[in-house]
Amino acid sequence: MAFRNNTPILGLLSLPFPLLLFLVTTTPQHAIISAVIAATTTTTTTSTDNSGVHFDVIKKIVPDIPSFREAPEFRNGDTCNQDRIHISMTLDSNYLRGTMAAVLSILQHSACPENVEFHFLWSRFEPQVFFSIKSTFPYLKFKIYRFEANRVRGKISKSIRQALDQPLNYARIYLSDILPGYVKRVIYLDSDIVVVDDIAKLWEVDLEGKVLAAPEYCHANFTEYFTDLFWNDPVLSKTFEGRKPCYFNTGVMVMDVDQWREGKYTQKVEEWMAVQKQKRIYHLGSLPPFLLVLAGELKSVDHRWNQHGLGGDNLEGKCRSLHPGPISLLHWSGKGKPWLRLDSRKPCTVDHLWAPYDLYRPNIHHFEE
Repeated sequence: MAFRNNTPILGLLSLPFPLLLFLVTTTPQHAIISAVIAATTTTTTTSTDNSGVHFDVIKKIVPDIPSFREAPEFRNGDTCNQDRIHISMTLDSNYLRGTMAAVLSILQHSACPENVEFHFLWSRFEPQVFFSIKSTFPYLKFKIYRFEANRVRGKISKSIRQALDQPLNYARIYLSDILPGYVKRVIYLDSDIVVVDDIAKLWEVDLEGKVLAAPEYCHANFTEYFTDLFWNDPVLSKTFEGRKPCYFNTGVMVMDVDQWREGKYTQKVEEWMAVQKQKRIYHLGSLPPFLLVLAGELKSVDHRWNQHGLGGDNLEGKCRSLHPGPISLLHWSGKGKPWLRLDSRKPCTVDHLWAPYDLYRPNIHHFEE
């Protein structure tokens, strides 16, 4: 049996406490099997057998992971087929509260929540994060994959916000390399969203032969996403010739995984990241190289599927109000996150739309005060 470089973690062993969680990865030389034990002390024991397999047993101090209430199990539809809906999100302890709310919102509003399968990407092995998901959503269909941060560490350029420079923000570029072969299409979502509509409606969008689908915002000043050096360069400035480029947010995307792989889009994005390392052609993180490759070349989706910018102004963190029109997905992109503002007792008005999906325990939001 052959393993991919990003073998998923499929579940917990049925063992008494302390719980054992096995993560299997491969290198060209040997397989590494790590057993991680949740305990109160930290020790490491390593042994090697004649086959070259290394066994690392690590007793870890339980990290400061938020505690969550168990979510109800939803059964919303009368007739559901077996067609899976694949959703990918990154997984980080700093954004875990947002991830939990996002998952709850998707399941709650899905006609067939049992058809939804989640594919989480993490760069740090945090077993308590895994335990939190299992205990909060014991019925959830999900897998976790290791994203090697070193793959992009040397390719990342400094941006206007340190949060945008984290390697995990670039994991979406490598979905076609990470996800298993049976995933032909995937919805990628950021962790600071809630869905208030049936996610199947977004899943079923007709890509019309395009590799990517996302809401486009053609009223935005596209030139602002790139520096004067880019626009004044006679070669670089011709990048969008023959295209009608519009801004799109990479926090909500539908991807044809096979077509992305076959079209070598990962390499195309990386090539622009290499240009950025040599010349300062943009200020943001992983978004501009996506725009350079795909702006004007993707399938446009209704704006209701990404009511973005609710995090506020990236520099000053000012509150934003909702745009007019129907809403299927709320996105707190920007500097401010709703759980932080709610805890500080200084929420924006839109943060109260996120609060009903907050599974954090104890729930400390007292709006009546």
